[in-house]
Amino acid sequence: MAAQNATHAPDHLSDSVRDREIEAEQTHLDSVYRRLEEKIHEAEFLMDDAAKLGQVGTPGAFAERDAQVFQAGVHLHRLNSEYEDFLFGRIDLLPGKDGKKGPDGAFTSVEPADGAIDNNRAVIAETLHIGRLGVLDADYAPLVIDWRAPAAAPFYRATPVAPGRVVRRRVIRSKGRRVLGVEDDLMRPEVTATLDGEELPAVGDGALMAALGRARSHAMRDIVASIQAEQDMVIRAPAASVTEVEGGPGTGKTAVALHRAAYLLYQDRRRYAGGILIVSPTLLLVAYTEGVLPSLGEEGQVAIRALGSLVDGAEASGGGGPQGPDGGRGAGDGGAYDPPAVSRVKGSARMQKVLRKAARGALDLPQRGARAVDTTRLRVVAFGGRLELDADELRGIRLAALGGTAPVNLLRPRAGRLILDALWAKSGAARRYTDPELAAEVRQGFDEDLRTETDFQEFLDAWWPELTPREVLAAMADERLLSRWARRVLNPREVRQLARSLRRLDPTGHGPLSVHDVALLDELQQILGAPMRPARPREADPLDHLTGLEELTTFADRNASGRSRRERLEEERTDYAHVIVDEAQDLTPMQWRMVGRRGRHATWTVVGDPAQSSWSDPDEAALARDEALGTRPRRRFTLTVNYRNPAEIAELAARVLTLAMPGMRSPDAVRSTGLQPRFAVVPEGGAGDEELARATTAEAARLLDEVDGTVGVVVAMDRREQARRWLAGLGDRVVALGSLEAKGLEYDATLVVSPAEIADESPAGLRVLYVALTRATQQLTVLSTGRDEPDAAGVPDLLRD
Repeated sequence: MAAQNATHAPDHLSDSVRDREIEAEQTHLDSVYRRLEEKIHEAEFLMDDAAKLGQVGTPGAFAERDAQVFQAGVHLHRLNSEYEDFLFGRIDLLPGKDGKKGPDGAFTSVEPADGAIDNNRAVIAETLHIGRLGVLDADYAPLVIDWRAPAAAPFYRATPVAPGRVVRRRVIRSKGRRVLGVEDDLMRPEVTATLDGEELPAVGDGALMAALGRARSHAMRDIVASIQAEQDMVIRAPAASVTEVEGGPGTGKTAVALHRAAYLLYQDRRRYAGGILIVSPTLLLVAYTEGVLPSLGEEGQVAIRALGSLVDGAEASGGGGPQGPDGGRGAGDGGAYDPPAVSRVKGSARMQKVLRKAARGALDLPQRGARAVDTTRLRVVAFGGRLELDADELRGIRLAALGGTAPVNLLRPRAGRLILDALWAKSGAARRYTDPELAAEVRQGFDEDLRTETDFQEFLDAWWPELTPREVLAAMADERLLSRWARRVLNPREVRQLARSLRRLDPTGHGPLSVHDVALLDELQQILGAPMRPARPREADPLDHLTGLEELTTFADRNASGRSRRERLEEERTDYAHVIVDEAQDLTPMQWRMVGRRGRHATWTVVGDPAQSSWSDPDEAALARDEALGTRPRRRFTLTVNYRNPAEIAELAARVLTLAMPGMRSPDAVRSTGLQPRFAVVPEGGAGDEELARATTAEAARLLDEVDGTVGVVVAMDRREQARRWLAGLGDRVVALGSLEAKGLEYDATLVVSPAEIADESPAGLRVLYVALTRATQQLTVLSTGRDEPDAAGVPDLLRD
C-alpha cells in the first residue's frame, strides 16, 4: 500500500517524499503567518482606537477605553509571542457521520461515515492543522486548530486500535517560521488513502519515538505535540470536584498538570478568572517548568509556586525545596534544611496543638523595645478611688478571653472589655446606680475614661500584645518554653530537636527558613489572625472632583506602578479557583493544611505517586489530604506508561521499588535503547572523599561525552555542596543534585553516587533512591563505594537481583 511503500522506500525516494512533504507544510505555515500578521494589525488598530476614547473625558469613555485596551493588549501579546513551534501537528480525516461543524470550523463527528472505507481504500475528507492558538482565515475556515479545542482531541486520542476518523497523524517540527521536519504515525496502516487525487504518504519512524529521543535542556519542554491518549484523558477531564492522577516515573504527570491548567483556562476562562495555583515541591522544579505555560499561550492567570514560597513574605531559603539531613545552613546558598527527625516533627499534624499553645503562651513573653510595664497587676483611678486587679484575676480574665474561637490577635478587644467589666464590678458602681438608663450612661463614661488613659493602654499593649507568626516561631527556640507548650504532645527528644532547629532565627523570627518552617508560619497566621487596623483614606485624585468617581482606574494607571496587575493580585490572593498539586505524595500534613487554605472554594487536580514518597507517614498525610479536599467527589486516573526511561533503566529501578514497596508495579517503558546501565566502583585504598571526587568527576565527564544534552549527578543530601564543587569545572550541562532535589526532573544521563548513602539517609530512603534511578532518558551510571558492597561486576548490593 502507498503509505507502507513510502515508509520502506529506498533512501533517495524517502528523502524526496520527505522534502516534498516538508515543502507542503512550509506553504501552509507561510499562509498561517500571513494571517497572523493581519490579525496583529487589527489588534494594533483596536489599541489605537481605544486610546482615542479616553480623550472624550467622560467616565463611560474611560471605562470603555480600559476594557478595550486591556483585551486588545492581551490579544496582541498572544499574537506577538515567539513560539519555537507555533504549528506542530496535523491530522488527515475520513468523512464523518454527519456534516455538523463546531465553532472552530471543523466537523464535529468522531466516527467515520458508513462506506468511508471501501475495500481498504478511502478518500481524505478533511485535514486539520493543530497549533498553540486557533487561527481562522478571512472566510472563517480553520487554518490552525487550538490544541485544546474539541476538534484537536483526535490528534491525541487516536490509536491504531481506536482510530476514529484519523488515517494519519503528523507531528511537524519547526523553529520560528521554518519547517524543519515531519514525523508520521499511521492510525489505519491497512488503508490506502488519497488526498487531492494522490496517495497519502507516511514519513519518518513515528512522532512519539522522535520526541522521546530529543536531547534535554535545563528547562522543561511542553509535550503538546506528543501527548498520548491516557494523558489527554486527564488533561481534558471535567474540572468539577477533584481529579486525582497517579503515575510512576516518566509517565508525564508534571507535564499533564501544566497542560491541564492551560486547557481549563481555554475551556472556561471566566470561571478561572479567580486564578489557578500550581504547587510544586521545590523551586528547582518551578524553574524547570515555568516556561511551559507561556509556550502554550497561557501565563496571565496561573501562579506556579514552590511549597516554600506559598506564604508571602516568608520564602524558604535554598529554594524552599527538599528537607535534607544536614539540618543547618547549606554551604553554598544559605539553604535551611531540616534533618529527617525534625522534618517528621514539623510536618506532623501534632504541630497544630503545639502552635495553638505557643500562640497563647507567647502573650506572656516580654515585649522588645517597649517601656517596662508590670503586667502582673493593673491599677487605675476611677470615681476618686484606686481600683486594682491582681495576677490571679488577670489570669482568669485571659483564660476567659481565650475561650473564644477567634484568632488570638482578634481576641484583644474582647480581653479589654472583660478587664473593664472586672474593674466596673470592683468599683461597686452597679450597686449605687439602680436606674438602668443612668447606670448605662455612667458605665459608658467609665469605659471611655479608662480607654483614653495612657497607663491603661500601655498595660493592655504589654499584657495582650499583637503577635506575629515569626515572633511566636522564634519563641519556640527556647527549649524551656517549648517543653511547656508541647507537654503531652511531643517527647523530650523531639522538643530538643525542634527547639535547636529554630535557633537559626533571630528574636524577631527572621533568618533562614526551611520549607517546613513556612508551613508552620502559615498555621500560626491562622491561629493569630491579622491585627485590626483602621482603614487608611485613599489618596485624593483630581479625577475624583471632575467625575465624582472614587474607584475609577485605567489600564495605563494600573501599570504605572511598575508592577503588573497580575503580580499585585498574586501577592494578595490566598484563595484560588483551581489548585493543582504536583508530587502530592511528598506533602506533609501541615503542608496539606497550608495548601488546603488556598483552595477552600476551588476544584482540584492532585498528581502524585506513592512509590516516590519521601514523607515517612503516608497514612497521616492521607488524613490531612482528605481534610484539605473535603467531601468533594473524586475522579481517579492512572498513568501506566513510562515515556522517560529506556526499558533497561526501568528494569534496574524496579528492583529498588520491590524493596521499597513490595507489590507495587512500576510503569511500562515504551522503548529500549540496548544500552545497559553502567556500574563503576571508587578504587579501594584512596584518600576518602578525594578519591570519590575524582571518580565522580571522571564518570560525569564520560557521560558528557556520550550525550548531547544534560547530565544530572545525584548524591546524598549531605554531599550536595561537595559535589557542586567537584563538578564546577565541567560546564553548565552538568548539575549536582541532592537526592531530594531530583524529584520531577529529567536528564539525558544520570550518575547516581553511592546508592547506600541515599537509601540510609531517611526512613523513606529506598523510595528516594528509586526516584534518583529514574531520572535518565538515555544513560545511567551507578558509582559505588565500599559502603555499597559491590560485587565483582560493580553492582551494589541494593541493585542486585
